[in-house]
Amino acid sequence: MFKIATAGLSQPPGADSFARGESGLETLDQFCFSEGWSGDLSNGLFRLGERAAAIHGLDQGECGLLNLVRGYDSADRNHVLALFEQAATASSSFCFSTTIILPSGQKQPVFCVGESTGLEQRYSGSILGVFFFPRFQLEAQARVFTHHQ
Repeated sequence: MFKIATAGLSQPPGADSFARGESGLETLDQFCFSEGWSGDLSNGLFRLGERAAAIHGLDQGECGLLNLVRGYDSADRNHVLALFEQAATASSSFCFSTTIILPSGQKQPVFCVGESTGLEQRYSGSILGVFFFPRFQLEAQARVFTHHQ
């Protein structure tokens, strides 16, 4: 899945969408963990949290885009790069999902939601997002079936 949308088209969630309180967050935490990340479009550096950096196979939490995506499934890598390129040229919201190939050969699913802003001036702006990592891994040869309506 690779999606991008012009910024401002979606409405922010209202207070009533959080009426469930912490139970929704507890449920989310049962199935995955999340970690925020940011990118500075003036220098091309991304900053990831410690856990996200480790899952991405990075020694430190700061990296360039190519190092960030190098562990992604090769069938998805160019799509993710194109999505980031689009987000870096026009303020937008985006999401994608892929798998990260771990040193063990297993695949860790990853979902990403993000937003780019402040692109009015050339070579400026920022990109912010969050990674969601399900609390399971896939076998290297496992097939994932999806249903599209």
